[in-house]
Amino acid sequence: MTQTVRVAVPRKGRPLEAVLERFATTESIAQVADDITSTLRFEKSVTKAHTHPEHDVYERLAEYSDLADPTAPEYTLLRDDRDGMPRRIVFDSVVFELDGVNIHLVGREEPFRALRTHEFGLGFDSADLVLEEVVKLQPDGLGSIDDVNSRIDPMDTDVRVVSGLGDTVYHTLMADPEILPPGADLDRDFVADYAGDLCISPRYERLVEAVLGTRCLDDVTFAYPNGAPEEEAAIADAGLGVYLTMTGSTAREHGLVLGEHLFPSETVLMENVAEATPAAETVKRAISSPDIETALTV
Repeated sequence: MTQTVRVAVPRKGRPLEAVLERFATTESIAQVADDITSTLRFEKSVTKAHTHPEHDVYERLAEYSDLADPTAPEYTLLRDDRDGMPRRIVFDSVVFELDGVNIHLVGREEPFRALRTHEFGLGFDSADLVLEEVVKLQPDGLGSIDDVNSRIDPMDTDVRVVSGLGDTVYHTLMADPEILPPGADLDRDFVADYAGDLCISPRYERLVEAVLGTRCLDDVTFAYPNGAPEEEAAIADAGLGVYLTMTGSTAREHGLVLGEHLFPSETVLMENVAEATPAAETVKRAISSPDIETALTV
């Protein structure tokens, strides 16, 4: 009998696309992954009011569904946070087979928390959430995915990070060049000697404490964008800040210089070690490997 492994995944966005790309090693799976990605990008465009479809949300949901095929992609409706709380179509489920193992991807709003409550043995979510919720704060900062597990209290959760998927955007130091002494590097040591405002998104306060380390923040006061149209503009006003960037182009448009990449904001594969099974171990090896098919046959 074919074993099935349920894996919690995000319902939409770049993290889900990264997961689908990792699994898309055969033509058939790649086609399914492309269909899901295209559907959700279209629905995002509708959400942003960039696209105005002829059919309403319920008709589109019915069109996307194939009730005769239990393995086909399924979608569901969630309330969106726009005015009027309209419904939005998001990913719900898909099943495909790799080397005799049925992999059932199940959409969750918070995959990390679904693992913490033992609903799943495996799942994907942003590494940021792990730092925000369970990583212990220490005087020295945290700089890589590989170091995360050493900061997790085993009494707090059974979830551990297995590996990242490489869809990396970095939490990066940014500063007005006028606050930097000549020849100074914009890094953790600079922040440790700095006294003043550090502009961050409010939700990232604990994450920034984890990646910078509490030693750096003795004389630092967190400041927040307070409705600024762009985070980088708020950082330019404050003088120093931390924000996500890949190329830094927007930061430079606001006259900021880029400093140390503090931590990769990356989709990570996680496991609940208390829920480990032989089939889950097989899938874990597969999806943490660049070559899924090779890993599954080991």
